[in-house]
Amino acid sequence: MKDLRTTVLIGIFLLGLIPLQGQEKQTPSSKEDIQNGFSGGVPMGRWKEGLLFEGIRPMPWLKSSANWYPGTEEVQPNEIRVTFMGTSPSIRPGQMNTSIYVELGNGDNFVFDIGEGSVANYVAANVALNQIKHVFITHLHVDHFGALPYLWMFGTWAGGWHEPLTVHGPSGRTPEYGTKTMVEGMKMMLGWHRDAFSVFPVGKGHDIKVNEFDFRDNGGVVYEENGVKVIHWQRSHAKDGASGYKLTWNGMSVVWTGDGRPSELDLIYAKGADLYITELQQEVIEISSGVQGVPPFLGRYTTDTHHTPGYASGYLANQIQPRLFMTTHMSFDPYLNEETVAEVRYHWKGPYHFGAPDGIVVNMTKDAIWVREGILPDFPNNRSPQFNFDCGQLHVPLPTTSREEIQEPFVREQEIDPDLYYPEGYKPELLQEWPVESDLIVPLEDLPETMKKNMGAAWRLKNKNQKILEEQKKEEEEKEK
Repeated sequence: MKDLRTTVLIGIFLLGLIPLQGQEKQTPSSKEDIQNGFSGGVPMGRWKEGLLFEGIRPMPWLKSSANWYPGTEEVQPNEIRVTFMGTSPSIRPGQMNTSIYVELGNGDNFVFDIGEGSVANYVAANVALNQIKHVFITHLHVDHFGALPYLWMFGTWAGGWHEPLTVHGPSGRTPEYGTKTMVEGMKMMLGWHRDAFSVFPVGKGHDIKVNEFDFRDNGGVVYEENGVKVIHWQRSHAKDGASGYKLTWNGMSVVWTGDGRPSELDLIYAKGADLYITELQQEVIEISSGVQGVPPFLGRYTTDTHHTPGYASGYLANQIQPRLFMTTHMSFDPYLNEETVAEVRYHWKGPYHFGAPDGIVVNMTKDAIWVREGILPDFPNNRSPQFNFDCGQLHVPLPTTSREEIQEPFVREQEIDPDLYYPEGYKPELLQEWPVESDLIVPLEDLPETMKKNMGAAWRLKNKNQKILEEQKKEEEEKEK
């Protein structure tokens, strides 16, 4: 047995899996031999690898080329990261309603659609809800904005009291069908919730803003700030008031069309996008009826009046010629996936990837794009609120109301005495009244180190990246001179 063990260890050493004790340093091989060893004797770049295309490759700073793990990678100064937080018109485990998260190297972030259930994936992806300040809604089908009430209320509760959430969205043919009216209705729906949560710090968090644009103003600018520009155009989605968006920053662009029939307008405004994302419905209506339970006539009618068939999506991509084409808002199922590729490939032969299931992550720079599967935990917890500490202080506003103002005393009098249920020695000092009588202003140096670290991480990264971008801009200006 001892001889066998010795033989195995020698064999492992010969395979290079463990070092030999006392091994002496040897003369390095020639650069030519090293190159040949790593490339099989063939100069690198002499072949195409499968369906990989020019510029489709992982970046050196990625922790893993296969997977993205939340909280492990910073967005680089010249990079765009896109995460698919919801990818389906139907809610089910693994696929929430549609939502696309765009993070830029300058520290800005934007949400395009916020479908029902998608907030769970933002939490799993380590995004603090008070980091989200701009939501762009393509249209007012509930699978594209159903999580907005939760984001607004709990984003305010979780530290979003310094700056109101802004909702960007199209007008309707008449005012009652526009984004403003939807938000006003949401305010009414959330009346009880808003008043109840006013016992917490609110500040400006409940002052939600609406940027409603004319849906007919094709190519109009929705947002332009800090080097970021977002334009919109109409989509044919059975009713007026559906739009697509194109975000441009740092010489790169991302398009999300939202839902709709294939259109000449898409060819005009999405032309040449770096990352082109559209929805897709496969041509397997009758088969899907048996699997998904939708009557064939309903599925056929819905697709032909509201959506982009798989063949059409490939046609659009071939006309637009993006660096990478992706499809989302579609079922991700084994019986469908190969059919999806076949339909897209009928017209589009370039780089293509599913924008599904939830958690797909795209990293993009001017010369490389890479797609990975995000590993989202099943039971995540919320990230700490993120604050801007430029002023050197943490500012917590005074709640605008109290329990005594919004609750009759009778029900509080029925509360069971805590001494009856806490074990001896375990009763905490109960905090049932807000502990200060004015806004709480805490100098940064007086914050516990863990709070400074956890609550200012996004702020520090944004400042760091902004400085790098400013230095790069100065270098470019000096070269031009």
